[in-house]
Amino acid sequence: MIDVPILDVELVLEDWETVPSDLASRLADAAGAVFGTPAGRTWVRVRRLARADYAENGGGPPTGVRPVFANVLVSRLPSPSRVREDIERLTRAIAAVCGRPIENVHVMFLPDAAGRVAFGGTLVEPR
Repeated sequence: MIDVPILDVELVLEDWETVPSDLASRLADAAGAVFGTPAGRTWVRVRRLARADYAENGGGPPTGVRPVFANVLVSRLPSPSRVREDIERLTRAIAAVCGRPIENVHVMFLPDAAGRVAFGGTLVEPR
């Protein structure tokens, strides 16, 4: 189990597109299932990014492609094999919740939070 993962999820949206009001909650539940965290221990923030504010070199993305980016912050990264497994499972879960193809969901685990992040004013101590 990973302790208190924080996910920042950013969706590229067309002008006409909206997201369900319960999207953050659904993402939190899906991510909690991936990480095996108890209730209240997986935190999610959702941000919307207008298509006009996203680009790829060479004129992309192709029409109809709306990427989703997810950054994952945890106290301490698990083993590389566990990170690989979590990324695969989390990518599938985010794609399903957001209604996007798996190939348009991009997940990045950030460096360990321990020693550099505080929760409620208390620094997460390194081991």
